[in-house]
Amino acid sequence: MLKKIYPTDQIEKYLLIDLIAVIFLIYRVVISEWAIHFTVKLLFIALFVACYYIGLWHRDWRLLISSLGGCLLIVALSMYVDSWILLYGFVFANLLGRAYQKWIISVGMAGIIVMFMVFCWINEGSPIGMFTPKYFPILIGQLVTPIVIYTRAKANLLKEKLDVANAQLERYIQEEERNRIARDLHDTLGQTLTMIKLKSELTLRLLEKNPDKAKHELNDIVNTSRFALKQVRELVTDMKFVSLENEIELSSEIFQQAGIELIVNNNDSKLLLTNVAETMLALSVREAITNIIKHSEAKQCTITQYEQDEHYHIQVSDDGNGNLMEGHGYGIQSIRERLAMLQGEIHIAAHPNHGTAITLKVPLMRNRKVK
Repeated sequence: MLKKIYPTDQIEKYLLIDLIAVIFLIYRVVISEWAIHFTVKLLFIALFVACYYIGLWHRDWRLLISSLGGCLLIVALSMYVDSWILLYGFVFANLLGRAYQKWIISVGMAGIIVMFMVFCWINEGSPIGMFTPKYFPILIGQLVTPIVIYTRAKANLLKEKLDVANAQLERYIQEEERNRIARDLHDTLGQTLTMIKLKSELTLRLLEKNPDKAKHELNDIVNTSRFALKQVRELVTDMKFVSLENEIELSSEIFQQAGIELIVNNNDSKLLLTNVAETMLALSVREAITNIIKHSEAKQCTITQYEQDEHYHIQVSDDGNGNLMEGHGYGIQSIRERLAMLQGEIHIAAHPNHGTAITLKVPLMRNRKVK
């Protein structure tokens, strides 16, 4: 029942505050010495609550109309009850910050300024009275409130969209991996199992007619079964291996979906790394790219690969905010641990508003494949 009376997403944050504010307003207006009939006082209170209630449920032009109406009521109540009722302007300033369009916020803020001007004109004799220390800080606070609320709401919305995009990317990666495994099973193990099936059927037909031939086919089935087992082991090994080249290609697709341009600089040299070393580097690059997508707000990312002083280097840099929070999460720590296994190093250079560069360095001599 309460959810139909009061917005669900506001109950936890604002319901108690709103109840206290409305009850206190009712009490102050009712006991005030305002020389009007009690019914008129209740009418003012009802109009104020109605304006607030409309603004609470809507984010379009109705919010603007209700806020402007509320400002007029605040002027009247402030003049005849007490000037502190101007503080109730924060109620409508908060509601304005939740509007869908910026022009509604702008017009609403202008309404707050007019509210102070009219009150000071009537009560103080001059509209510039709103610049006095008594009123000016309250005015500034009510003008800043909708901007803060709107900015925070936009940031939360962007974060939600980013979380959804990350979840979609993870599902995409998982789906691609499942498709790859399915193709490998079909192209390798499927063919071998089909051969075993055909030879088994042939053996059943030869058991009575030609036992020697059947025995020969059984030996072939045994050998083929061993070969199938070998294929399974190779597939499992391949599943554990992550190609650095494939990881960079996949990153290009992920960056494209995230709206980030990827530039890859490669010296085209054939790097002879073990499967373990290449997998560790690929996973480290994946972690660095994940951090860029989640935290950097970058428009461009550059991956540079080169050899220097018997070491292989790969640098992942971006032009984002440079807000690298190394102490939060396990991304950078995971990269350090992987490179430590390879006796490698990680170097991080983060510059606020000028991006971050992560350089991975692995010794080549200790990771060359034996021919």
